[in-house]
Amino acid sequence: MRPTGYGVIDDSPLQRAPGLVPAAPRVVSLDSHQPLSAELAGSIIPEQHSDDALERQRKAGGPNAIWFDGGTLLCGCPECHAPMSIRLWLAVADCWQCETSIQLTEEQERQAHRLLQQQNSQSAARPSLPQGPVKSSVPPVPLSTEHLSAPFDQVVAGTPPAPSLPSPPRARRRRTAASTEAHRRLRPHTATALATAWLSELFTDLPSWLISLVFHLILLTILGLLTLGDLQDRVITLSTVVSRNVRKGVAEFSLEQDEAQFQLPPPSEFDVNNRTDRQILLRAEQEARQLRVDSEALETTMPLEQVRQRVQGARKSRLALAARDPRVRVEMIRQEGGTTLTEAAVARALHWLSRQQRRDGRWKLDGGRASDSAATSLALMPFLGAGQTPDAGVYKNVVARGLRWLLDSQLPNGDLRINGSGNTGMYAQGQCAIVLCEAFLMTGNERLRMPAQQAIDFIVEAQFPDGGWRYRPNGETPRPGRRGDTSVLGWQMMALQSARAAGLEVPEETLELASHYLDGVATRSGSQYAYQRGNAPTPVMTAEALLCRMYLGWSLREPGLRQGVDYLLSQHLPDARRENVYYWYYATQTLHQMGGTHWDRWNKKMRSVLVSSQVTRGNHAGSWPPAHSHSKAGGRVYMTALAACTLEVYYRHLPIFRQIDLDEQGAAK
Repeated sequence: MRPTGYGVIDDSPLQRAPGLVPAAPRVVSLDSHQPLSAELAGSIIPEQHSDDALERQRKAGGPNAIWFDGGTLLCGCPECHAPMSIRLWLAVADCWQCETSIQLTEEQERQAHRLLQQQNSQSAARPSLPQGPVKSSVPPVPLSTEHLSAPFDQVVAGTPPAPSLPSPPRARRRRTAASTEAHRRLRPHTATALATAWLSELFTDLPSWLISLVFHLILLTILGLLTLGDLQDRVITLSTVVSRNVRKGVAEFSLEQDEAQFQLPPPSEFDVNNRTDRQILLRAEQEARQLRVDSEALETTMPLEQVRQRVQGARKSRLALAARDPRVRVEMIRQEGGTTLTEAAVARALHWLSRQQRRDGRWKLDGGRASDSAATSLALMPFLGAGQTPDAGVYKNVVARGLRWLLDSQLPNGDLRINGSGNTGMYAQGQCAIVLCEAFLMTGNERLRMPAQQAIDFIVEAQFPDGGWRYRPNGETPRPGRRGDTSVLGWQMMALQSARAAGLEVPEETLELASHYLDGVATRSGSQYAYQRGNAPTPVMTAEALLCRMYLGWSLREPGLRQGVDYLLSQHLPDARRENVYYWYYATQTLHQMGGTHWDRWNKKMRSVLVSSQVTRGNHAGSWPPAHSHSKAGGRVYMTALAACTLEVYYRHLPIFRQIDLDEQGAAK
């Protein structure tokens, strides 16, 4: 006798007679842990247990027999006839040899539960004994060779199937039984357990901040869905009863519109008695009010009576900006042809421009040209034109930041052509010089005197020998290319005029050379002007050159001035279909200086086109969309700045050839 992995094998020689079964069969004990040799695998039988439960299993018989071995439920493998361990809680059995898995039937489950109950009852009835190898008390039963070769389903019930020879290596496969009632019962519980485990693992691995974020998002969503009841105070509604008796009235009343609330004149085409027109005017009046001087600045500004005297007695260029004081604006707009809508358009434009300013104080052109100094100076011009200074006005902080950026960017020689590209150089220099000179004149701040004078000195040095200016200064331009153009000259002349008004030094030779240049590009007795010598005249250059002629000393009696103005009015009135804000900017100033019927005709057309084309909704509300090729190159900031300056013409510069008489009642509003 020797132990094996399947039990105890008696390997003594067999004595058999012909036709008889062996007298001493070999017995296999399932408690053994040693492997069974191949030559003995077919001649063994399991060791018989003396347990009553196992005896009952053997008597039951059948291919679905289940038995206990060492506290483990076993059954026979339908593939290799090896024992299969049963996991009753999953209702499955697994083969240790071929790795086949089967699902228990309901009958097998019931049989397994009965065996468990029997085992538990027997364990409770028997005293605990030292554990050891189970010895079979049943003598071996002789078996015939036919019995040994019988199929698996003919083995006695309750007896474990005899292990077969090791099968040759083959691909592992897993056999799954058909769905049973037990499987269907276990499936939802298994899915629930898997889902619970997944959620537990998810919340365990998630960081605390993410869990907090999800929780608060859910909480905010729930709170957002909650609606509060009407929190308004309860209103007592009084009902009235109208008598059916009709009586003839004895008095008549006429309700007149309160015109006093319109401090600025409404356009002539608007009817204040029309509800729609009245609503538009009321809104415009509210928007225009924000440009009035703030109460904090009243103590630091010039007394109103002194301002009125300077406006009425303006005979010198140094008083040209006196009408920008917001306290005299209402009367200036009334006398010079402005309306509630024009001033509201300026207010909206300044609001939009203020939102485009960068944190460091600069503006940027949003078109194809790049010049931060040009963009900043152009944006500051309408703020200064509306009386907004670093010391006074609702936009004083905006103006202060813009001026600070210009001063920090100026070179020691006065050069303000900062990071410009293309032909923006001297344009930017002239525009920046205008801003510095006007800011110095309006505030009297001596810290602005030197930067303004240096900017003017740079312009003087940059003038070409022919009296004009071009994209680059004279010293940076090769000699054959030193030919000025009227467009650049116009901005330099405006800067020189602002410097003269501020009391800065401007050489007379510079002004004489500029006048000499204009003579060279003039045609038709000085009534029309070209871009450069030899070019054909254009209305744009004519308007710009005529304004320069006025500042250089021409009077209203000059034939060329009157003929030029007639040329502009007869053929080139403002037209919304042909936008050219550069032309409108210079022509409006020229016609305003002329005054009379010429100005009335131009002004009515100009203000209508500009007010109606301004954007009133969306992110660009308050701006003007660029349509002309030059306007597109500058972008929306360029277009809006020049349009706002054009609508400020009523008070931006006092007329040169006529006197303004202010009303006592209209000046202090």
